[in-house]
Amino acid sequence: MKLRFDETQIEKIANRYEYPQEENDLIELKEIILKQGHITKEQLMRVAKWKSPRSAGHVKKNSNAYVEEVTAFAFSAVDERSRIETLTILDGVSWPTASVLLHLFHKERYPMLDFRAVWSVGLEVPNQYKYSFWFPYVTFCRNIADKNKVSMRILDRALWQYSKESQKP
Repeated sequence: MKLRFDETQIEKIANRYEYPQEENDLIELKEIILKQGHITKEQLMRVAKWKSPRSAGHVKKNSNAYVEEVTAFAFSAVDERSRIETLTILDGVSWPTASVLLHLFHKERYPMLDFRAVWSVGLEVPNQYKYSFWFPYVTFCRNIADKNKVSMRILDRALWQYSKESQKP
């Protein structure tokens, strides 16, 4: 993996970030969710609608108790694989949405898994996401963020925005 742009440009690119839907109300949920230790069905529906409006309707199939139990386990799990893969058992939660849940609401730092961000680190989107793809991506992003003293949110915005500006359709 290698960034397709100069690392010194991370913050500059991130400052140009424009996503069609506002995310601040989701970011503001972090403290509430950390105190809860889980996500409610309503909170999950808000995240799914932001990340993937088409699949958001599938989230309704989960009961609130199921969402709370699954997310409580994922947020308390010690094993990285347990954290991400557990979330994908929820209806309407694919790897990208699971990565958003960890990115926004876990105490550890996680990048969002998105075709744009994946392209910006020189990878091709696999036919099916797997842990063997995801965790090296997480490690790479954590290292880049640390090296450049930026938050994971700033790095994620830069990866997304760079692709939006540079990737051919």
